[in-house]
Amino acid sequence: MRVNADRFLAELHKLREFGASGIGKGVVRPAYSQADIAARDWLAGRMSAAGLTPHYDPVGNLWGLAPVGPGQRSLLLGSHTDSQPEGGWLDGALGVIMALEIARAAQEAGGPPISVVSFQDEEGRFGVTTGSSIWTGALSLEQADTPTDRDGTTFAEARAAMAHLSEGFVAPGQFSGFIECHIEQGAWLYDAAEVAGVVTGIVGIRDMRITFEGQQNHAGTTPMHRRRDAFQALAEFNARINARLRDVVSAETVWTIGHVAVRPGAHSIVPGRCTFSMQWRDMDAARLSRMEEIIRDAAAEVAAERGVDLSFSPMLGLEPMALDAGLQEALCAAAEATAPGRWRSMPSGALHDASNVAALMPSAMLFVPSIDGISHAFEEDTEEADLVAGLHILAGAAQRLGAAG
Repeated sequence: MRVNADRFLAELHKLREFGASGIGKGVVRPAYSQADIAARDWLAGRMSAAGLTPHYDPVGNLWGLAPVGPGQRSLLLGSHTDSQPEGGWLDGALGVIMALEIARAAQEAGGPPISVVSFQDEEGRFGVTTGSSIWTGALSLEQADTPTDRDGTTFAEARAAMAHLSEGFVAPGQFSGFIECHIEQGAWLYDAAEVAGVVTGIVGIRDMRITFEGQQNHAGTTPMHRRRDAFQALAEFNARINARLRDVVSAETVWTIGHVAVRPGAHSIVPGRCTFSMQWRDMDAARLSRMEEIIRDAAAEVAAERGVDLSFSPMLGLEPMALDAGLQEALCAAAEATAPGRWRSMPSGALHDASNVAALMPSAMLFVPSIDGISHAFEEDTEEADLVAGLHILAGAAQRLGAAG
């Protein structure tokens, strides 16, 4: 099996044109946007040309299914092609185009059979790794259809743009395992001048929205002691959890308030409502639960002290997930053969579709470096030599796994 690095890079750059931001190599390709749907249609054509059978499922996950003989299963490779609202060109896209090149090289070599997937809405326009969550059964389609994005569009309304392409869900039993290649989205590999990371496990994540409901009032005539200011409740909550979480977290634990909506959002009005996102991540499930207790208790205390009402959205998230030892072994062997001594085993602090898929089948991940550790930004990039090294490592692992079974 011989991969074609030039062909791989050309297709990776072509995919970047769908939703190109005009700033560096950045892309704007959120799930179900016109750019996202156009990119998937182009990708389906490339899958067909590579000898794969394109297949859209009811939520827009795009599959390129390899031909297999009776009783034979294919190895599944891939990631996602949707982006953050201001995203990088490699986040997810790298894993899909790398999978396409390896599947095509395998077809040209007469095997092993390799299928490709681009999961939908990994970036969370409507939740957390939505497409793979639904496919793996972690989230029902009925549950998924209700949540809205920040503009009030429901998931059901968004996926209707692709409804005519639906061909039913793909049976997971036809795959022997799943490997996802991704940029690291951190700086460990880059700072160490290493070529690759074989992922040992993926952090658990919790994500919800919290709302403080106070009293909207005139900013010039309402004395400070009479205010029920929803934003001041958020400010106090943020300071309180930062102090309390220090006693229970590890050096790798993170928590983020990433989106704040203040109503009515005017200079001369005391905010009557403040809704904000609250997300936290850790490799320890018990610690995630303890953090939730602290967050809920702190919010309730602040609400009582400041005379505001409090509500929580449903909790979203995934449990910490250890990845398959056998697939890791194949990746480690291929990494050492490609870049002796210039790779490491490491956990993932970012969430990925592999975390969902690991509940159904053996799963693993491969990281390549991110320049300066930057991701989820237009500046995201990786040296092309590192991209090609990752291609050879993943191809080598696929070859080993095919030979073994």
